[in-house]
Amino acid sequence: MRPLLLALLSSFIIPHASFAATSPNIVIIFMDDMGYADVGCFGAQGYQTPNIDKLAAEGRKFTNFHVAQPVCSASRTALLTGCYPNRVGIHGALGPSAKHGINADEMTIAELVKQKGYATAAVGKWHLGSLPQFLPVKHGFDEYYGIPYSNDMWPYHPQAKKGAYPKLPMVENDRIVDEEITPEDQTHLTTDYTERGVRFIQKNKDKPFFLYLAHSMVHVPLFVSDKFKGKSGKGLFGDVMMEVDWSVGRIIDTLKENGLEDNTWVIFTSDNGPWLSYGEHAGSAGPLREGKGTCWEGGTRVAGLMKWPGKIPAGTTTDTMMMTIDLLPTIAHVIDAKLPEHTIDGLNCWPVVSGEPGAKNPHDFYAFYYEQNQLQAITSGDGRWKLQLPHSFRSLPTDLPKATGGKPVNYKPVKIVQPELYDLYTDISESKNLAAGNPDEVARLQKFADTIRAELGDSLMKLPKGAGSREAGK
Repeated sequence: MRPLLLALLSSFIIPHASFAATSPNIVIIFMDDMGYADVGCFGAQGYQTPNIDKLAAEGRKFTNFHVAQPVCSASRTALLTGCYPNRVGIHGALGPSAKHGINADEMTIAELVKQKGYATAAVGKWHLGSLPQFLPVKHGFDEYYGIPYSNDMWPYHPQAKKGAYPKLPMVENDRIVDEEITPEDQTHLTTDYTERGVRFIQKNKDKPFFLYLAHSMVHVPLFVSDKFKGKSGKGLFGDVMMEVDWSVGRIIDTLKENGLEDNTWVIFTSDNGPWLSYGEHAGSAGPLREGKGTCWEGGTRVAGLMKWPGKIPAGTTTDTMMMTIDLLPTIAHVIDAKLPEHTIDGLNCWPVVSGEPGAKNPHDFYAFYYEQNQLQAITSGDGRWKLQLPHSFRSLPTDLPKATGGKPVNYKPVKIVQPELYDLYTDISESKNLAAGNPDEVARLQKFADTIRAELGDSLMKLPKGAGSREAGK
């Protein structure tokens, strides 16, 4: 009887071990308006981010990591669905009065990992629709705690017309638990989000989990707790970044304390580049051109860090291009989950993430849309060549003093009349237009542009929708 008993016990033990081996915990820490050069390992000056830098030392640094669009709601849509946001009908930043949001037919990362029995939580800023049917708990998340849109969409906004915004609520799951977030409340947001994340990890330490921690900072208005106020020596922005760094450390320490670090894949990045018009209250894009709200590198290229001991090589850096749309299919590959039946735009980039020798990006190209379905730029899949298509964009006048005190200066519109070509391998700042000397490369990228226009449209070419466009939830 003893061998039979052992055999029966093994039948229960082996599948569990196999499940643990193929189902890592997943933590995505998503910043708001954090620039490419706002953390130490990407060039931050004047303040320190030791916990974030440790992610780079113990994991992999992605220096050519991009968001699909340089604005809040659209960027978050791309991350969570693996789709260009205009494919699923989400554009720009949804306000409190928006009557649409993420469609119930779309699959989020949370719904993907549910196939494998994951516990799921969203903490922080959502911004994919504030009506009940669009909240995280309707899209695969077991629990939610946070604000439904940006922290500046509230009555205290100094630049908004009186009455432009309703009270900013705090939502738990699908109900409002605080009808009005005050300025004092905002000083606690980073800490409150972090502790909610910590409790979720502790509660689910014995099963695989997915934590999506989407900070409200460093989006203006900036707020920081007393424990970091005035501590950076680099003003309020530096203080806020120090608190965010503390938050990252708190999450990592919780994983360690619960014996979860070795089987947890941590991803740290931002939803777009810095909101440059806010000056001292904005971050830095470093060597990159422009910032949030543009399809120049400063708007879409963001700091990317990933850590998973034993699976992602520690202390390594890659300049191979990736985009947030690639996270969902890459996660699906790792946990052996089934992709949605509808079309998505991301591709499995695990060879790049895991540092496989000779790994290449699987895309032929990436498309950068902005505004109301405007195709503004095309990049080759290897991340070398970028074609800026004719469009208007916003830029800061160089002759104006830098904004102070949280009050922005005005942008000025600039127009691109003819396609401009940049070699990002040699010119990360997009300063030298090489179109005249490389007509074949221009033609190749133009062909890619025509391909995506047929699929998703291009309002600049009077093609409002493409054959592959889907509707947002309404």
